[in-house]
Amino acid sequence: MTTPVMARAPADGISFGEAFRVWLKIGLLSFGGPAGQIALMHRILVEERRWVGEGRFLHALNYCMLLPGPEAMQLATYIGWLLHGTRGGLAAGVLFVLPGFIAMLVLSILYALYQDLGAVQGLFFGLKAAVLAVVVEAVIRIGRRALRNRVQVAIAALAFVAIFFLQLPFPLIVFAAGLAGLLGGRYRPDVFYVLKGHSADDEIIIPATHVPAGHGWRHPVRIVSVWLPLWFVPIAFLGATLGAEHVLTLEALFFSKAAVVTFGGAYAVLAYIAQQAVEVYYWLLPGEMLDGLGLAETTPGPLIMVTQFVGFMGALRFPEPFSPLTAAVLGSAITTWVTFVPCFLWIFLGAPYVERVRDNRILGSALSCITAAVVGVILNLAVWFAVHTLFADVREVRFSIVRLLVPDWTSWNIPATLIAASAFLAMLTLRWSMLRTLGAAVALGLVVHYLALR
Repeated sequence: MTTPVMARAPADGISFGEAFRVWLKIGLLSFGGPAGQIALMHRILVEERRWVGEGRFLHALNYCMLLPGPEAMQLATYIGWLLHGTRGGLAAGVLFVLPGFIAMLVLSILYALYQDLGAVQGLFFGLKAAVLAVVVEAVIRIGRRALRNRVQVAIAALAFVAIFFLQLPFPLIVFAAGLAGLLGGRYRPDVFYVLKGHSADDEIIIPATHVPAGHGWRHPVRIVSVWLPLWFVPIAFLGATLGAEHVLTLEALFFSKAAVVTFGGAYAVLAYIAQQAVEVYYWLLPGEMLDGLGLAETTPGPLIMVTQFVGFMGALRFPEPFSPLTAAVLGSAITTWVTFVPCFLWIFLGAPYVERVRDNRILGSALSCITAAVVGVILNLAVWFAVHTLFADVREVRFSIVRLLVPDWTSWNIPATLIAASAFLAMLTLRWSMLRTLGAAVALGLVVHYLALR
């Protein structure tokens, strides 16, 4: 494999230990849903550490947005793979999920025992407001760098309108953007081909040990022969030992199916999961799905971690032959396993080939247009997150475009707005670090929560 000319240190100059610490930091701070998590990784990996360039980051993000499952977790896995091969991808992906898994498990246990998590919500009140500032800053920064001309701006605007106002399916938006890029790359490459392959500030060396030499059959066979058994053998074991109708087997099968249809983020599939969990399987009582979603929104990691709460509560209600708490922990674990193991399969299977098309003009044009559409999608997520954070009436706002456009101003959360504005100014004008900003916001949030209780 020919190594491109480099303008900076290669990936093997970044120690695995250093990368491990950074991935752990990202996992602990990955609040705010996909918009916040993508913003966090962009700030740390592109802006601060300069481990990957802007074009490489967006190229990886494009591929991850095309996949089912949590795009931010898959983006971390992809970049971890770029830096240190399979072990790097595993470290990045696992550390992105693990802090949220532990936090969600603890909160699920507290919820099951006490049904009162007001103190926890107070702890994260200021943090969510500060994450909103991080999201807004990232949308501005990524948009300014990704949208190179009027065509790209127009595609981003159309994507935002399509998903926010028209509620068109996310895969349809991405497909339309990619098709426009394919046609544009063929007939007007001067306008559509804006993410042009390798650039001096965009490179890291990809170690030859984890990029296959060609497009032969050995690489996909090797990946599939490892990850498909990791995915399905636990399901088969549960079915053989507990029976096909046991709650743990049913959860493993149901959330495996959900893992391959979750395009466009967690919200695209939450309504379906809620309906099945409440009305078909009786794992949850009405209203508990929203409680679980609230817990997932206050913990680090992908928002799809709400499925962990569903698995926990379902096994808690149908625990035989285990104790209720043992069954609940097992349900939480198997649900998380079948939700995220497929993500590693998609990345390790496809990423080497995605890397090889970076210099193809027509495919590059398609990815350029998908990048523009992704900016519109991130803006949609940022607007939703802003309304959700700044207005208290989140349960009614959740799936209603009308309430997003014309929110109930009587539920306007003024303290959250002030904390978010202060965090934005601290980062923009005072140049505070993200960690310092988030710490100050948490302190302010605790003060507000304490005063509200008096």
